[in-house]
Amino acid sequence: MSEPSDSAVNVGAAALRALHEARVAAELAAADAMLPGSDATPSKGDPFAAIVVVKGLPGPAEASGKPALSGADGEAARKALDALRWDDASVFFILSRPGAAPDQASRAARVRRQIEAVDPELVLAVDAEAAHDTAVAFGLSSLGFDEVVRAGGRRFVACDGLEASLGDPARKRRVWAQLKRVTPPGSVY
Repeated sequence: MSEPSDSAVNVGAAALRALHEARVAAELAAADAMLPGSDATPSKGDPFAAIVVVKGLPGPAEASGKPALSGADGEAARKALDALRWDDASVFFILSRPGAAPDQASRAARVRRQIEAVDPELVLAVDAEAAHDTAVAFGLSSLGFDEVVRAGGRRFVACDGLEASLGDPARKRRVWAQLKRVTPPGSVY
């Protein structure tokens, strides 16, 4: 039997990627259907992402109808991840509280389904609301700002208000120290 040609392998890889992207899109749509109106602030990013960044409450960018972390906080997150030697293109952004406050169980179920759809190695909650929602979604006792939690084959890290830190130098230093815990496996920072 002969080896497949490079073009056949590329077609197979492209087809596999398309199937995965379709699966992720369907699961994300199902997650949004769990909370009517949550698709008003769409998630965005690479469906093969190594990192899912979770933001709790909408900021100015999301309030204007843009996707999750489309504002300065998303740019800051990408720059921080790049500085920490993560592939800043391998990120997926979600908003845990996109609209009217639903009950905690529904919100947690949606957040968990979104994260599991992408299946990252790292989940980064960038504010207290996202940390709480992510902890509840995965049955974690807490997701503190000074710890790395390992559960279900993933690392979970929270920082104390990325968007709020952009205008506060002291808080920005604290958030940067918290972000330094998210170095990629095998790297030394």
